[in-house]
Amino acid sequence: MRKALRWLLSLTVLIGTAGATASAATAADPAVTGSPGASAGTVADTGTEADIKDRILAIPGMSLIEEKPYPGYRYFVLNYTQPVDHRRPSKGTFQQRITVLHKDTARPTVFYTSGYNVGTSPRRREPTQIVDGNQVDLEYRYFTPSRPQPADWSKLDIWQAASDQHRVFGALKKIYDKKWISTGGSKGGMTATYYERFYPRDMDGVVAYVAPNDVDNKEDAAYDRFFEKVGTKECRDKLNAVQREALVRREPLEALYTTYAADNGYTFKTVGSLDRAFEAVVLDYTWAFWQYSLAADCDAVPVAATATDQEIWDSVDAISGFSFYTDQGLEPYTPYYYQAGTELGAPTITLPHLKGLSRYGYQPPRNFVPRDIPMHFKPWVMDDVDGWVRHHARQMLFVYGENDPWGAEPFRLGKGARDSYVFTAPGANHGANVAGLNPDQKAQATARILEWAGVAPTAVQEDPAKAKRLTKPDAKLDKQDIEREPTLRP
Repeated sequence: MRKALRWLLSLTVLIGTAGATASAATAADPAVTGSPGASAGTVADTGTEADIKDRILAIPGMSLIEEKPYPGYRYFVLNYTQPVDHRRPSKGTFQQRITVLHKDTARPTVFYTSGYNVGTSPRRREPTQIVDGNQVDLEYRYFTPSRPQPADWSKLDIWQAASDQHRVFGALKKIYDKKWISTGGSKGGMTATYYERFYPRDMDGVVAYVAPNDVDNKEDAAYDRFFEKVGTKECRDKLNAVQREALVRREPLEALYTTYAADNGYTFKTVGSLDRAFEAVVLDYTWAFWQYSLAADCDAVPVAATATDQEIWDSVDAISGFSFYTDQGLEPYTPYYYQAGTELGAPTITLPHLKGLSRYGYQPPRNFVPRDIPMHFKPWVMDDVDGWVRHHARQMLFVYGENDPWGAEPFRLGKGARDSYVFTAPGANHGANVAGLNPDQKAQATARILEWAGVAPTAVQEDPAKAKRLTKPDAKLDKQDIEREPTLRP
């Protein structure tokens, strides 16, 4: 994660859709056809056994917030009682939101987290589309409303979060007793990896999308090398020129910012000043472009030398966002910045084209967390995870985007890894997915996911090149709802 942490584009990372046909097993599923032989907990409940909602709510600590209908599924938004401290569970609890997209207890289950807030509309993540399964989504601890009150921030760490997942899995595995695969994108991909590191016997497979791996928080040269080569020189120069021009025109653009902040009631207590916030947004510009845009989008970037102040403002605002480093923009992401400044790390880039213009450089996570919350960085945490993945990964798949800055420091596999893979989608940004891989890798990744989930058809077991998703595309259910906040984060 980057020291400026300007990554906040509240991504529920886009895990896209891929076309394919439904499997014969799905077509014959009694839960879909509604035949009298439907099994307990299927969509077509016969009334002879407990309804799936009753079974879920019978779990101690589970309560219903709401149920939302969706054809072919049951969808529940729930609260689950968790200990604030898994090492000392008697010392208080909090309510953690989860959602369950129920298909059939006879199908595999995908365990998803974004690493941030949980969405409360039915959605299928890419592995769920591939395996035609159930899906459990978990809100990351300390993201509101899943935050203990009062909040003991020392209990926000990757082990405590992994232990949240472990308890949810243990509770639901009694109902969903087939194979489980964990997944997530960006910080969610990191979360799935950390969960596997601490509880390697829970999941049958891991699919981690665009997951950064900042092993050494003081060594970030990989990001500089990335920005020296990504895209074309013409595009890089064009972006750098706008970024530089924004700092050259600091005075008139900050006048626009002052008016903008006053009109919207924005304040700057956490970051310290409007000037600090302004520069943080401008320094996000090139990173944000490559994280969320494609090379073709460079055509829309203004020519700095001839652009008006308003055109420079509009371009920076559209790509990196002037509302984020306000108190109001930062507050929802305090848990992320806290973790970046205590365990996850945060990349820094040198930006030589801004020499003499930048007053603050990439600001550290400490600048984006209220000062009354203590923070101390633990440099050994990411090193431990990195070593574990290299030597002990089992049935793990990492997917990166060629043009995504966060992939500059990826997870890598060593000699001890088994049945694990690192693939890169050509030309892809932070929305890289299996569907965007080259054809051979796409087929291989899909086949492995089906195998790990225990639903690979015989034809796929004999020839992985025949692997396809087991669901029909659903434009609404497969939509990933990119919540484009005007900032960046992993």
